[in-house]
Amino acid sequence: MDALNQTRVTQFVFLGLTDNWVLQILFFMAFSVMYVLTLLGNILIMVTIVFTPRLHTPMYFFLSNLSFIDICHSSVTVPKMLEGLLLERKTISFDHCIAQLFFLHLFACAEIFLLTVMAYDRYVAICAPLHYPNVMDMRVCVQLVFALWLGGTVHSLVQTFLTIRLPYCGPSIIDSYFCDVPPVIKLACTDTYLTGMLIVSNSGTISLFCFLALVTSYTVILVSLRKQSAEGRRKALSTCSAHFLMIALFFGPCIFLYTHPDTNFSSDKVVSVFYTLVTPVLNPLIYTLRNEEVKNAMKHLRQRQVFSMKSCT
Repeated sequence: MDALNQTRVTQFVFLGLTDNWVLQILFFMAFSVMYVLTLLGNILIMVTIVFTPRLHTPMYFFLSNLSFIDICHSSVTVPKMLEGLLLERKTISFDHCIAQLFFLHLFACAEIFLLTVMAYDRYVAICAPLHYPNVMDMRVCVQLVFALWLGGTVHSLVQTFLTIRLPYCGPSIIDSYFCDVPPVIKLACTDTYLTGMLIVSNSGTISLFCFLALVTSYTVILVSLRKQSAEGRRKALSTCSAHFLMIALFFGPCIFLYTHPDTNFSSDKVVSVFYTLVTPVLNPLIYTLRNEEVKNAMKHLRQRQVFSMKSCT
C-alpha cells in the first residue's frame, strides 16, 4: 500500500481533440463563440422568466432551472478544453480531475432528471388540465427540483467513489479533453471490469430508464391530443416538440457513452463535444424560436428597458 501511495499519479495529461495546430485554433475560435452564446442565451432565458410575472408557472420554472444547469454543465468542461487548445501540454491535477468528474456527473444527472420532470409536467398539463393547478403547484415544483438535485448528488458521489477507490500508479495520459469515469478508470493499475460494469449499471440504467419514461410520457400525450381542439393540439405539439428535441439531443449521447463499458474514445470525444457544448447552446434557440410566450416576454423586457433608459435621460 505504501508503494502505491509513493507512486500514485498526481496529474493527468489530456490528448485533447486533435494534435493538428490549425484545427486547434479553428476549434478554439468556434467553441469560444459557442460557449459565449451558451452563457448569454441561457442567462437571457433566466432573466426573462424571473422578470416576467406571467411566466411564473411550473413549465417556465423548470425551464429556468434547465438553463442554469446548462450553464453549469458546459462550464465544467469547456473552459478547460479551450485552455488545452492553446497549450502544447494539457495537464490537470488528480484532485481537479476528480472534482471535474464529480460536477460533470452532478449536472448531467440533474439535467436528465429535470427533463423527466418536465415531461411529467407536460403530461399533467395536457392529459389532466383540471387537476394541474393542484398537482403542480409551486411547492411541488420546488420539491421536485430539490429531489432531482439530491438524486444527481447521490449518483455523482457513487461515480466519484468508484473512481477514487482504484489505485493510479501510471500511465497518466487520458485520451479525451476532460475527466470522465470511463477514460480515467482505464488508467488504474488494477482490473477494472467490475467497476466498469457498476458504472454501466449506474449511469447507463439512469439514462436508459429516464429516456424510456420520457418516450412513454410523450406517447401518451400524443395519443391524448386527439381529444383536443385544433388550437390546443397546435400549442401542445409546439411545446412538446421542443422538449422532445432537447431530450433526443441530450439523451442520445448519454446513452451512447454510458451503456457499454468498452468504448472507442475517438468517437466518444466527438459525442462528448456534442452533449457538453452543442446541446447547451441549442437550448436557448429551441425554447425561444419555438415559443411565442418567451419571445414576446423578451420583446416586452427590451421595450421596458428602452423606456426606462429614456426616462433616465
